Amino acid sequence: MSSINILSREISELIAAGEVIERPASVIKELLENSIDSGAGHITVEIKNGGLSYMRVTDDGCGISFDDVPKAFLRHATSKILNKDDLENICTLGFRGEALASVSAVSKVETMTKQKNETYGTLYRIEGSEEVLHEKSGCPDGTTIIIRDLFYNVPARRKFMKKDVTEANAVSQLVQKITLSHPEISFKFIRDNRIEFNSSGDGELFSAVYAVYGRDFARDMMPVDYEENNIHITGYAVKPLYSKNNRSFQNFFVNGRHIRSKICSVALESAYENMVMTGKFPACVLMIDIAPSVIDVNIHPSKAEVRFTNEKEVSDTLFSAIKNAMVKDGLIYEFELKPTVKQTEVTVQEKEEIEHQQEFIFTPVDKIEETEKKLSENNIIVPDVSDEVLETADIEVCSAYSEPEKENRKQIKIPQKTENKVSEPLESFSYISSKSFETSETSENKTVSKAEKSKESVWTEKQKIRVIGEAFRLYVIAETDDNKLVIIDKHAAHERIIFERLKSRNCRQYTQMLMNEIKVLLTAEEFSAMEENTELLADLGFLFDFSKRPCISAKAVPTFVTELDIEAVIAEIADNLRLYRHNPQSHMLDDMLHTVACKSAIKANDKNSMSELQSLAEQVYYNEKIRHCPHGRPVMFTMTKSNIEHQFGRT
Repeated sequence: MSSINILSREISELIAAGEVIERPASVIKELLENSIDSGAGHITVEIKNGGLSYMRVTDDGCGISFDDVPKAFLRHATSKILNKDDLENICTLGFRGEALASVSAVSKVETMTKQKNETYGTLYRIEGSEEVLHEKSGCPDGTTIIIRDLFYNVPARRKFMKKDVTEANAVSQLVQKITLSHPEISFKFIRDNRIEFNSSGDGELFSAVYAVYGRDFARDMMPVDYEENNIHITGYAVKPLYSKNNRSFQNFFVNGRHIRSKICSVALESAYENMVMTGKFPACVLMIDIAPSVIDVNIHPSKAEVRFTNEKEVSDTLFSAIKNAMVKDGLIYEFELKPTVKQTEVTVQEKEEIEHQQEFIFTPVDKIEETEKKLSENNIIVPDVSDEVLETADIEVCSAYSEPEKENRKQIKIPQKTENKVSEPLESFSYISSKSFETSETSENKTVSKAEKSKESVWTEKQKIRVIGEAFRLYVIAETDDNKLVIIDKHAAHERIIFERLKSRNCRQYTQMLMNEIKVLLTAEEFSAMEENTELLADLGFLFDFSKRPCISAKAVPTFVTELDIEAVIAEIADNLRLYRHNPQSHMLDDMLHTVACKSAIKANDKNSMSELQSLAEQVYYNEKIRHCPHGRPVMFTMTKSNIEHQFGRT
């Protein structure tokens, strides 16, 4: 064994820097966190060639005194911690004192800083951890740090940097997330001499979302505001219809710090279960405010992850917050035809395009016009961000997700709305049972605000819905008393109704005895799995005779599968229970229920009477759960009378 040597300061500095500084985005992150902690109200980030040749971060924060500037570049030099007790209540973003020391070890750094009470500022240069210049100089209040030639003295590390566009995309996504986490600060991002985006810094999260992701993304979001277990969750979550192709748009912030969290992602996706299409993922910008003493922010070198003392409380609160937002939003999608544009305002070519398009666009959220006006007045640039552009950014995202916890979810606390009491009439049909809807009084023990009481009053006095026809033997057309036209996909709607019945385990009332029992041959494992879950099967509307192993005999099935290949349905259920006999609540069981519901639902071109369509329309319109089919597609849209009148020039 060779002798043990003490590493030189130069080598130890380079090794330590490698743990914190991985790429240009790492440098920008550290510098931005310092700028935010300095109390800055305006921050500018500029990069060239992906940040490898040039990076600049300018802020109008408190600045650094002349004597403290050299100290700031020493390892473990910080103004955030004085004793060990401070580690229990860390509220700043940077606190370990490694950022500037690590950056200066692998680049050429120039710093210009000035405090408000100083006559002169400070100009400081350091290269490879060696001080080059330290003198007084004229400069504005705040701090500007310029980084040149990153990894110039570590060629092996520089060789592994990706293309300039990839590194620049990583920086862009980082600045976007920090902009979202601090809407009270105005951020400007300049990329290769072009302003990519500029936030207003007005303190409104919606304005930051609009500035970073653009109009289309912002209008597809619903507000979230929920508090439980001393955890306050605010922000925005996407409406299920507009889910994304990957998890890149899932933004979680804990006490102002952007984090990656499997726990939060699993809770979010669990809340959207059966509401988004396969292969799609919900997007969000959520702020989680929690006591600093119950989280550990020092488990990751770049503080990109945190550890919660009680993970289940965080998961349950986030799940409930999203569910409450969905209930309050209603998830009834409205659309309008594009407004007519005056001929004097467009060219001949544009006029022809408008006349031919006549496409539907979704109504934006209420704040969009106000935000657009505000951004316009402040000359704020709104980016045209597409999914394809953001997907090219080579930035690490969490892709390993465990099965969402479904059990022991806490009851969702929402302003109580009246429930629809239903009763089965004598006349019914195999697809849908006609229902009569009544309202009940809200709980007397529930305390609600005046706005909520007003909303409940509107909810109690339900607008009647009347079916007026059917289009293409697939879409039900109905009108309501509040001047709305409702279009319902009858297959998707009926599929969701059946799925909810199956999932509620309340299908005994739909059980129908069979004149001739249907025998199905099963494997030993399938037979045992079915036998162990007789109560589950009974709740789904199935009754079986297990006396003739290895065959089971179906004595009764739910009415909505009587016209299907019952033997195939039973075989599919048996195979599912064989795989998940110890966890029949799993996603795979939901998939099986999806299949049964899809096969059992009304199909396109099926002939249905007006009474059947009326019953379907009522069940869909008055039940907030029936807003998406089990695969995530919407089942209903509404169009206002005013939108239609506008297209005919009546307004």
